[in-house]
Amino acid sequence: MLSDAEIAEIDAAVGAVEKQGFDIVDIARKDFPLPTFSAGIEAMRRELQEGLGFVQIRGMPVDRWTKAQSAAAYWGIGAYLGRALSQNAKGDLLGHIKDLGGDYSDPMTRGYLTNDRMGFHADQCDYVVLFCLRQAKSGGASRIASSVTVYNEMLKQCPYLVPELTAPSHWSLHGEISPGEKPWYDLAVFNFHEEYFTAKGASSHIMKSQAVPGVPKYTAKRLEAFEKFRDIAQQVSVRIDVRPGDINILHNHVVLHSRDAFEDWPEAERKRHLYRLWLNDDVHARPMPKIFRENIQGIWVKGVTPHAQVDVVNAIT
Repeated sequence: MLSDAEIAEIDAAVGAVEKQGFDIVDIARKDFPLPTFSAGIEAMRRELQEGLGFVQIRGMPVDRWTKAQSAAAYWGIGAYLGRALSQNAKGDLLGHIKDLGGDYSDPMTRGYLTNDRMGFHADQCDYVVLFCLRQAKSGGASRIASSVTVYNEMLKQCPYLVPELTAPSHWSLHGEISPGEKPWYDLAVFNFHEEYFTAKGASSHIMKSQAVPGVPKYTAKRLEAFEKFRDIAQQVSVRIDVRPGDINILHNHVVLHSRDAFEDWPEAERKRHLYRLWLNDDVHARPMPKIFRENIQGIWVKGVTPHAQVDVVNAIT
Protein backbone atom coordinates (compact mmCIF):
# COMPACT_ATOMS: atom_id res chain seq x y z
CA MET A 1 0.00 0.00 0.00
CA LEU A 2 1.37 3.38 -0.99
CA SER A 3 2.07 5.73 1.89
CA ASP A 4 0.79 9.30 1.98
CA ALA A 5 4.35 10.49 1.36
CA GLU A 6 4.74 8.27 -1.72
CA ILE A 7 1.40 9.46 -3.13
CA ALA A 8 2.50 13.05 -2.52
CA GLU A 9 5.69 12.38 -4.54
CA ILE A 10 3.68 10.91 -7.40
CA ASP A 11 1.23 13.83 -7.28
CA ALA A 12 4.11 16.30 -7.47
CA ALA A 13 5.67 14.48 -10.42
CA VAL A 14 2.34 14.38 -12.27
CA GLY A 15 1.88 18.09 -11.62
CA ALA A 16 5.35 18.81 -13.01
CA VAL A 17 4.80 16.97 -16.30
CA GLU A 18 1.35 18.57 -16.64
CA LYS A 19 2.86 22.01 -16.17
CA GLN A 20 5.48 21.32 -18.82
CA GLY A 21 2.85 20.02 -21.24
CA PHE A 22 4.46 16.63 -21.82
CA ASP A 23 2.84 14.11 -24.12
CA ILE A 24 2.68 10.83 -22.19
CA VAL A 25 5.11 9.08 -24.55
CA ASP A 26 7.72 11.78 -23.93
CA ILE A 27 7.79 11.33 -20.15
CA ALA A 28 11.19 9.90 -19.22
CA ARG A 29 12.48 8.87 -15.82
CA LYS A 30 14.35 12.17 -15.47
CA ASP A 31 11.09 14.06 -15.99
CA PHE A 32 9.29 12.15 -13.25
CA PRO A 33 11.32 12.50 -10.04
CA LEU A 34 10.40 10.17 -7.18
CA PRO A 35 13.07 10.98 -4.56
CA THR A 36 12.19 8.21 -2.08
CA PHE A 37 9.67 5.98 -3.88
CA SER A 38 12.28 5.26 -6.58
CA ALA A 39 14.11 3.05 -4.05
CA GLY A 40 10.91 1.07 -3.58
CA ILE A 41 10.58 0.61 -7.33
CA GLU A 42 14.16 -0.68 -7.47
CA ALA A 43 13.31 -3.20 -4.73
CA MET A 44 10.35 -4.29 -6.84
CA ARG A 45 12.67 -4.86 -9.80
CA ARG A 46 14.80 -7.16 -7.67
CA GLU A 47 11.70 -9.10 -6.64
CA LEU A 48 10.71 -9.41 -10.29
CA GLN A 49 14.14 -10.59 -11.35
CA GLU A 50 15.24 -12.68 -8.37
CA GLY A 51 12.11 -13.40 -6.33
CA LEU A 52 8.50 -14.31 -7.04
CA GLY A 53 8.36 -12.49 -10.36
CA PHE A 54 5.26 -10.57 -9.25
CA VAL A 55 4.72 -7.34 -7.30
CA GLN A 56 1.69 -5.19 -6.57
CA ILE A 57 1.39 -1.47 -5.92
CA ARG A 58 -1.85 -0.64 -4.13
CA GLY A 59 -3.47 2.72 -3.46
CA MET A 60 -3.03 4.85 -6.60
CA PRO A 61 -5.70 7.58 -6.10
CA VAL A 62 -7.61 7.01 -9.35
CA ASP A 63 -10.83 8.27 -7.75
CA ARG A 64 -9.53 11.85 -7.68
CA TRP A 65 -7.25 11.81 -10.74
CA THR A 66 -8.36 12.49 -14.29
CA LYS A 67 -7.56 9.73 -16.77
CA ALA A 68 -4.75 11.87 -18.15
CA GLN A 69 -3.26 12.18 -14.66
CA SER A 70 -3.67 8.44 -14.01
CA ALA A 71 -1.96 7.68 -17.32
CA ALA A 72 0.91 10.08 -16.59
CA ALA A 73 1.46 8.62 -13.10
CA TYR A 74 1.40 5.09 -14.47
CA TRP A 75 3.74 5.88 -17.35
CA GLY A 76 6.14 7.73 -15.06
CA ILE A 77 6.41 4.79 -12.67
CA GLY A 78 6.87 2.43 -15.62
CA ALA A 79 9.76 4.54 -16.87
CA TYR A 80 11.73 3.42 -13.80
CA LEU A 81 11.41 -0.23 -14.86
CA GLY A 82 11.93 -0.26 -18.60
CA ARG A 83 11.22 0.88 -22.14
CA ALA A 84 7.62 0.87 -23.41
CA LEU A 85 6.81 -1.29 -26.44
CA SER A 86 4.04 -1.08 -29.00
CA GLN A 87 1.28 -3.54 -28.11
CA ASN A 88 -0.61 -3.83 -31.40
CA ALA A 89 -0.58 -2.94 -35.09
CA LYS A 90 -1.99 0.52 -34.28
CA GLY A 91 1.19 1.40 -32.36
CA ASP A 92 -0.45 1.70 -28.94
CA LEU A 93 2.22 2.14 -26.28
CA LEU A 94 -0.45 2.56 -23.60
CA GLY A 95 -2.75 -0.44 -23.88
CA HIS A 96 -6.40 -0.59 -22.89
CA ILE A 97 -7.85 -3.83 -21.56
CA LYS A 98 -11.49 -3.19 -22.21
CA ASP A 99 -14.35 -5.10 -23.83
CA LEU A 100 -14.59 -3.45 -27.23
CA GLY A 101 -16.96 -6.03 -28.66
CA GLY A 102 -14.31 -8.39 -30.00
CA ASP A 103 -15.02 -12.03 -30.87
CA TYR A 104 -12.34 -14.13 -29.19
CA SER A 105 -13.12 -17.08 -31.47
CA ASP A 106 -11.83 -15.01 -34.40
CA PRO A 107 -8.21 -16.04 -35.09
CA MET A 108 -7.30 -12.37 -35.62
CA THR A 109 -8.87 -11.06 -32.38
CA ARG A 110 -6.88 -10.74 -29.17
CA GLY A 111 -8.44 -11.44 -25.81
CA TYR A 112 -8.01 -8.00 -24.28
CA LEU A 113 -10.67 -6.69 -26.72
CA THR A 114 -13.30 -9.07 -25.31
CA ASN A 115 -14.99 -10.08 -22.06
CA ASP A 116 -14.09 -13.75 -22.51
CA ARG A 117 -11.98 -15.93 -20.27
CA MET A 118 -8.31 -15.86 -21.25
CA GLY A 119 -5.93 -18.78 -20.84
CA PHE A 120 -2.59 -18.59 -19.05
CA HIS A 121 -0.12 -16.72 -21.20
CA ALA A 122 2.91 -14.44 -21.19
CA ASP A 123 3.10 -11.21 -23.17
CA GLN A 124 5.70 -10.16 -25.74
CA CYS A 125 7.94 -8.23 -23.34
CA ASP A 126 9.96 -8.57 -20.14
CA TYR A 127 7.39 -7.05 -17.79
CA VAL A 128 3.66 -6.61 -18.21
CA VAL A 129 2.26 -3.84 -16.02
CA LEU A 130 -1.51 -3.71 -15.40
CA PHE A 131 -3.23 -0.72 -13.78
CA CYS A 132 -6.87 -1.14 -12.72
CA LEU A 133 -9.04 1.94 -13.27
CA ARG A 134 -12.46 0.28 -12.99
CA GLN A 135 -13.77 -3.20 -12.21
CA ALA A 136 -16.45 -5.15 -14.07
CA LYS A 137 -19.98 -5.62 -12.76
CA SER A 138 -19.05 -9.24 -12.00
CA GLY A 139 -16.26 -11.66 -12.86
CA GLY A 140 -12.96 -10.77 -14.48
CA ALA A 141 -10.79 -12.13 -11.68
CA SER A 142 -7.04 -12.16 -12.37
CA ARG A 143 -4.94 -15.26 -11.83
CA ILE A 144 -1.21 -15.89 -11.98
CA ALA A 145 0.82 -19.10 -12.10
CA SER A 146 4.53 -19.79 -11.90
CA SER A 147 5.74 -21.22 -15.20
CA VAL A 148 8.64 -22.76 -13.27
CA THR A 149 6.12 -24.66 -11.14
CA VAL A 150 4.19 -25.74 -14.24
CA TYR A 151 7.40 -27.13 -15.74
CA ASN A 152 8.35 -28.98 -12.54
CA GLU A 153 4.85 -30.43 -12.20
CA MET A 154 4.93 -31.66 -15.78
CA LEU A 155 8.24 -33.39 -15.05
CA LYS A 156 6.52 -35.17 -12.15
CA GLN A 157 3.16 -35.93 -13.71
CA CYS A 158 3.89 -36.46 -17.41
CA PRO A 159 7.62 -36.37 -18.22
CA TYR A 160 6.96 -37.95 -21.62
CA LEU A 161 5.18 -34.72 -22.68
CA VAL A 162 7.90 -32.27 -21.62
CA PRO A 163 9.95 -32.73 -24.85
CA GLU A 164 6.88 -31.60 -26.78
CA LEU A 165 7.11 -28.23 -25.04
CA THR A 166 10.88 -27.83 -25.27
CA ALA A 167 10.59 -28.25 -29.05
CA PRO A 168 9.43 -25.24 -31.14
CA SER A 169 5.69 -24.63 -31.53
CA HIS A 170 3.94 -22.12 -33.77
CA TRP A 171 2.64 -18.75 -32.55
CA SER A 172 0.12 -16.59 -34.40
CA LEU A 173 0.82 -12.89 -34.83
CA HIS A 174 -2.93 -12.21 -35.30
CA GLY A 175 -2.25 -10.44 -38.58
CA GLU A 176 -0.39 -7.64 -36.77
CA ILE A 177 2.52 -7.55 -39.19
CA SER A 178 4.07 -5.36 -41.85
CA PRO A 179 3.47 -6.27 -45.52
CA GLY A 180 5.53 -9.29 -46.53
CA GLU A 181 6.30 -10.47 -42.99
CA LYS A 182 5.63 -14.04 -41.91
CA PRO A 183 2.31 -14.23 -39.98
CA TRP A 184 3.66 -16.58 -37.32
CA TYR A 185 6.89 -17.51 -35.57
CA ASP A 186 8.31 -20.71 -34.05
CA LEU A 187 9.38 -20.89 -30.41
CA ALA A 188 9.36 -23.47 -27.63
CA VAL A 189 7.10 -23.06 -24.60
CA PHE A 190 9.96 -24.03 -22.24
CA ASN A 191 13.40 -22.55 -22.99
CA PHE A 192 16.81 -22.84 -21.32
CA HIS A 193 19.79 -20.57 -21.94
CA GLU A 194 22.92 -20.00 -19.84
CA GLU A 195 21.23 -21.86 -16.96
CA TYR A 196 18.21 -19.52 -17.08
CA PHE A 197 14.68 -20.81 -17.58
CA THR A 198 12.26 -18.78 -19.70
CA ALA A 199 8.72 -19.78 -20.68
CA LYS A 200 5.62 -18.76 -22.58
CA GLY A 201 2.03 -19.92 -22.18
CA ALA A 202 0.30 -22.53 -24.32
CA SER A 203 -2.84 -20.47 -24.87
CA SER A 204 -4.62 -18.71 -27.74
CA HIS A 205 -1.54 -17.54 -29.68
CA ILE A 206 -0.32 -21.11 -29.97
CA MET A 207 -3.71 -22.57 -30.91
CA LYS A 208 -4.89 -19.84 -33.28
CA SER A 209 -1.78 -20.44 -35.36
CA GLN A 210 -3.51 -23.53 -36.70
CA ALA A 211 -5.91 -21.30 -38.67
CA VAL A 212 -3.03 -19.40 -40.33
CA PRO A 213 -2.30 -20.64 -43.88
CA GLY A 214 0.97 -22.53 -44.12
CA VAL A 215 1.34 -23.36 -40.42
CA PRO A 216 2.08 -27.08 -39.85
CA LYS A 217 -0.59 -28.97 -37.91
CA TYR A 218 0.13 -30.19 -34.40
CA THR A 219 0.34 -33.87 -33.59
CA ALA A 220 -2.02 -35.50 -31.10
CA LYS A 221 0.85 -35.74 -28.62
CA ARG A 222 1.63 -32.02 -28.93
CA LEU A 223 -2.02 -31.16 -28.35
CA GLU A 224 -2.01 -33.43 -25.30
CA ALA A 225 1.02 -31.55 -23.96
CA PHE A 226 -0.74 -28.19 -24.43
CA GLU A 227 -3.82 -29.47 -22.62
CA LYS A 228 -1.76 -30.81 -19.73
CA PHE A 229 0.11 -27.50 -19.50
CA ARG A 230 -3.18 -25.60 -19.25
CA ASP A 231 -4.59 -28.01 -16.66
CA ILE A 232 -1.54 -27.75 -14.43
CA ALA A 233 -1.34 -23.97 -14.77
CA GLN A 234 -4.92 -23.76 -13.51
CA GLN A 235 -4.18 -26.17 -10.66
CA VAL A 236 -1.17 -24.23 -9.37
CA SER A 237 -2.57 -20.76 -10.00
CA VAL A 238 -3.53 -18.21 -7.38
CA ARG A 239 -6.28 -15.61 -7.60
CA ILE A 240 -5.08 -12.01 -7.34
CA ASP A 241 -7.41 -9.48 -5.81
CA VAL A 242 -7.41 -6.46 -8.12
CA ARG A 243 -9.03 -3.20 -7.05
CA PRO A 244 -9.19 0.23 -8.69
CA GLY A 245 -5.84 1.90 -8.00
CA ASP A 246 -3.85 -1.35 -8.07
CA ILE A 247 -0.82 -1.81 -10.32
CA ASN A 248 0.28 -5.42 -10.88
CA ILE A 249 3.70 -6.07 -12.41
CA LEU A 250 4.67 -9.52 -13.70
CA HIS A 251 7.94 -10.91 -15.01
CA ASN A 252 6.63 -12.63 -18.12
CA HIS A 253 9.45 -15.15 -18.35
CA VAL A 254 8.61 -16.91 -15.09
CA VAL A 255 4.99 -15.91 -14.38
CA LEU A 256 1.87 -16.62 -16.46
CA HIS A 257 -1.35 -14.66 -16.15
CA SER A 258 -4.99 -15.15 -17.07
CA ARG A 259 -8.40 -13.62 -16.55
CA ASP A 260 -11.87 -15.01 -15.92
CA ALA A 261 -14.79 -14.05 -18.13
CA PHE A 262 -16.79 -11.07 -16.90
CA GLU A 263 -20.09 -9.27 -17.17
CA ASP A 264 -19.68 -5.54 -17.67
CA TRP A 265 -21.74 -2.54 -16.74
CA PRO A 266 -24.06 -1.21 -19.46
CA GLU A 267 -22.89 2.39 -18.98
CA ALA A 268 -19.77 3.28 -20.95
CA GLU A 269 -18.31 5.34 -18.09
CA ARG A 270 -18.52 2.36 -15.68
CA LYS A 271 -17.06 -0.36 -17.91
CA ARG A 272 -14.12 -2.46 -16.75
CA HIS A 273 -10.91 -0.71 -17.80
CA LEU A 274 -7.27 -1.52 -17.17
CA TYR A 275 -4.22 0.23 -18.57
CA ARG A 276 -1.41 -2.01 -19.77
CA LEU A 277 2.28 -1.39 -20.40
CA TRP A 278 4.67 -3.76 -22.11
CA LEU A 279 8.17 -2.98 -20.85
CA ASN A 280 11.59 -4.30 -21.81
CA ASP A 281 14.29 -4.01 -19.18
CA ASP A 282 17.33 -3.44 -21.40
CA VAL A 283 19.69 -2.94 -18.46
CA HIS A 284 18.72 -6.09 -16.55
CA ALA A 285 17.76 -8.29 -19.51
CA ARG A 286 17.42 -11.98 -18.69
CA PRO A 287 19.69 -14.31 -20.71
CA MET A 288 17.53 -16.19 -23.21
CA PRO A 289 17.75 -17.75 -26.67
CA LYS A 290 18.16 -15.20 -29.47
CA ILE A 291 14.88 -16.27 -31.10
CA PHE A 292 13.05 -15.63 -27.82
CA ARG A 293 14.54 -12.13 -27.41
CA GLU A 294 13.68 -11.31 -31.02
CA ASN A 295 10.03 -12.15 -30.42
CA ILE A 296 9.48 -10.15 -27.23
CA GLN A 297 10.07 -6.74 -28.77
CA GLY A 298 6.45 -5.72 -28.97
CA ILE A 299 4.50 -5.24 -32.21
CA TRP A 300 5.89 -2.76 -34.72
CA VAL A 301 4.28 -2.22 -38.11
CA LYS A 302 6.05 -0.19 -40.80
CA GLY A 303 4.55 3.22 -41.32
CA VAL A 304 2.77 3.29 -37.94
CA THR A 305 3.89 5.92 -35.43
CA PRO A 306 3.78 4.70 -31.81
CA HIS A 307 1.50 6.77 -29.61
CA ALA A 308 -0.50 6.74 -26.35
CA GLN A 309 -4.11 7.75 -25.76
CA VAL A 310 -5.73 7.93 -22.36
CA ASP A 311 -8.98 6.17 -23.37
CA VAL A 312 -10.61 4.24 -26.21
CA VAL A 313 -14.21 4.25 -27.40
CA ASN A 314 -16.46 1.28 -26.70
CA ALA A 315 -16.26 -0.06 -30.25
CA ILE A 316 -13.57 -1.62 -32.41
CA THR A 317 -12.19 1.16 -34.60
